[in-house]
Amino acid sequence: MRRRLNVILENRRMQVEIYSDVVCPWCYIGERRFAQALGAFAGRDDVAVVFRPFQLDPNAPATPAPLVESLRAKFGANARAMVERVTAVGAGEGIEFRFDDAVAVNTITAHRLLRLAEQEYGAEVQRKLAERLFDAHFTRGQDVSDPGLLATLAAEAGMERARVERYLASDEGLAETREAIDQARALGISAVPSFVFDGQYLVEGGQPAETFAAVLDEVASRAAAGQGA
Repeated sequence: MRRRLNVILENRRMQVEIYSDVVCPWCYIGERRFAQALGAFAGRDDVAVVFRPFQLDPNAPATPAPLVESLRAKFGANARAMVERVTAVGAGEGIEFRFDDAVAVNTITAHRLLRLAEQEYGAEVQRKLAERLFDAHFTRGQDVSDPGLLATLAAEAGMERARVERYLASDEGLAETREAIDQARALGISAVPSFVFDGQYLVEGGQPAETFAAVLDEVASRAAAGQGA
């Protein structure tokens, strides 16, 4: 589904903001499909991709619990069919979902870290970190709220481990991250993944790569024609 947002940003490069949660399977699938479309896009070097925070469950526990049990409590008898469908779709995108190993946990700390990555290390490092967080949660069954794991993933993505450890040991960035989540809802973001192109066009859901490719072409064409909307 695509619609227009009532917010316009002035960007010299095309900006794509991905609103997602690192424990959202369709966010993982959508990011993979978007990456495929972007990789084939002629103007990919002129596209800035930034992850924005959104929490599917702001009240998720700080202590990890088996994800399958959480899904069963929320969706009842439909949980297993949902897991099997997402696993099959993910496999088609080269993603190995291991729901039986995954844990449900609060993601606010992971979002704080993604914010630090983008602000101090840039969008490319942030994107590498996001991919590692998805993999850690869905494939490796790791606790993406654990400071030690987060510091390791951040270092692998190119961040300074000592800086990350100090950051995570404090409340730095917490208020700003929560504010950004509130701003997302104020913009009309109600579900994830949501892809916002140049602050104007919203594409919701883990759409096929062909859909993302068409939107990239359209936004680039409009910018080249000087229409901007």
